[in-house]
Amino acid sequence: MRSTVRSNRRPMRRTHRAIALGITATLATGLLAACGGDDSDDSADGQVTLRVGVFGEFGFEEAGLYDEYMELHPEIKIEQDSITENGDYIAQLRTRLGQNSGLSDIQAIEVGNIAEMTGELPDAWVDFNEYDVDTSHFAPFKVDQATDADGRVIALGTDMGPTSICYRADFFEQAGLPSDRESVSELFAGGWESYIDVGRDFKENAPDGVAYLDSAGGMFNAVVSAYEERYTNEAGEVVYQDSEAVQTAWDLSVEVAEEGLTDQQKQFDDEWGRAFANSAFATVPSCPAWMLSYIRDHAGTDNEGKWDIAQSPAPSNWGGSFIGVPQAGDHIEEAVELAAWLTAPEQQAKLFTERGMYPSSTEAQQSESVMNATDPYFSDAPIGQIFSDAAAQVPSSPIGAYDQVIQEGITDGLLLVDKQGESAESAWDNVVSSLDNALAE
Repeated sequence: MRSTVRSNRRPMRRTHRAIALGITATLATGLLAACGGDDSDDSADGQVTLRVGVFGEFGFEEAGLYDEYMELHPEIKIEQDSITENGDYIAQLRTRLGQNSGLSDIQAIEVGNIAEMTGELPDAWVDFNEYDVDTSHFAPFKVDQATDADGRVIALGTDMGPTSICYRADFFEQAGLPSDRESVSELFAGGWESYIDVGRDFKENAPDGVAYLDSAGGMFNAVVSAYEERYTNEAGEVVYQDSEAVQTAWDLSVEVAEEGLTDQQKQFDDEWGRAFANSAFATVPSCPAWMLSYIRDHAGTDNEGKWDIAQSPAPSNWGGSFIGVPQAGDHIEEAVELAAWLTAPEQQAKLFTERGMYPSSTEAQQSESVMNATDPYFSDAPIGQIFSDAAAQVPSSPIGAYDQVIQEGITDGLLLVDKQGESAESAWDNVVSSLDNALAE
């Protein structure tokens, strides 16, 4: 399933290892002043305040990276603004980019929105090629995704999302199934139909009130993400209605819903988070590295050591983000330097060991701290090895500006089947109708 990276990568004009002191900006000072942000938070003693805009728990703050950077650079103060849901965050970011106002010095960009930024709003972002920023350590597909049609690199990768299957070993044991991660991985090795077959066996002897998996939407994401072409083709055309990936993922997701194998959840709703604490399901079929901290935080200490991680029958990439520097910022040079530091191999390795965010830097991926990482919450699972193996099999897929809208529309349609008992045909018609309207706007 692994493919070669897209061929539109353009040569970098500068590939030095780190940002040099005295960065040379190509933007004229007058232009920067003309499109500067809101009132500065800088102090009278010359300390510069850099604001970082993110969605959710992005990991920089939680891993202590801001504190570390401020200790290294006492002339810099970092403040973070976070919006819980990416949908709300990206709507605000679009508006502010259009107005050149209200922007943070660094803004996060989810992978589902990167094509929109490179395709429709590239000039709103600083081109990292114009600075001495090393991009050679990133996975090539990550640089490609952040490169616009003119070869400008408008964002730097933070992480990627190679997937596994997270499961409750205690529930598998209670259901009379093998529970160690090697045996469970073997159970799933035949493909997603094998995963569903295990679910049928689980259901026959399941602990009271425990479903096999969390949601039909989760099943869809697990399957569709392993294909090279999903919602958009190489020409940038929307193809979800004719996509083999979408059709296969939809059918398998309907199958688990109609057979009553799910807990009928909508991922990332509050109810989904509470379901982890309530031990309501036994598996999460699409469990990227970044989801480990989410499970740990919501399942709580009472469930420590009960979760484990098995290999996915078809590893894929779900999620992963970038950070960029808006042209409208007041402190572009300082922001570029901070962005490069936050995404450098050493910091990406720390984000993985502290927060489970798998590096998009190949140099970080190969580091000893990443390769040897284990997670005591997940029964001491060798997460470095598990996610490294998965990352090696991740396909490189074209990303379109509407991919996130399409994916959310389809998983919302599956919720009609899973939770409301609507027929698959009717739910699909609703999906197409809703997406026709959304894509026409």
